[in-house]
Amino acid sequence: MGKGRLRLGASTAACQYIIPAVLREFKESFPEHAITIAPGDTPLLVALLMRHEIDLALTLEADKEPQLDFHPLFTDELQFILGPMHLWAQARRVNRSEIPRQNYILYNKQSVTFRLVENYFRSEKMVLNTVIEMGSTEATKELVKLGVGISILAPWVAQKEIEDGSVVALPLGRRKLNRHWGILHRRGKALNLAEETFVGLCESATAPLRNSFAFSQMG
Repeated sequence: MGKGRLRLGASTAACQYIIPAVLREFKESFPEHAITIAPGDTPLLVALLMRHEIDLALTLEADKEPQLDFHPLFTDELQFILGPMHLWAQARRVNRSEIPRQNYILYNKQSVTFRLVENYFRSEKMVLNTVIEMGSTEATKELVKLGVGISILAPWVAQKEIEDGSVVALPLGRRKLNRHWGILHRRGKALNLAEETFVGLCESATAPLRNSFAFSQMG
């Protein structure tokens, strides 16, 4: 295909759980391409796109930005993630009155996820007690396993732990808190073959997440 470059930005979750499989496939078609990946939360990736420092960003949907286009990939649902010995896990239900009094391990305050969580509970007339602020999903899960606190994550990033019983996922409440994932790029930018291939591979890699969410919504 000839030499070229692909400058990517991706959230930490995407870097860990989506990007590796996508790049393995991508390198089969574009073995000579140089690839760089800038990890970061959505606000940082938007800034990098605006400064023309990356070409595509795999991340959460940003606030409406007239100079960017968003190519949707999948939607997920944030839930409580807690250790199996927690009383909620034992009862398999959340005690609503206890929600504000729990100790929480939440993603950093500059992120879209933190803002979504904060706004969700504000609308429920609650303020969460954030004890630890983390930028690592893996570290967060380890602290949850140890019983240090509760986190709020999408179950797909803790699927292995949910399946082996080391953590438990429970809904936040009657209302769901959904996030929208996709690829951001500058508006009006014509994607080249390598970029279009990357987008297509992301669609294939996230199809199980898309289908799983659609099935859970039907249920």
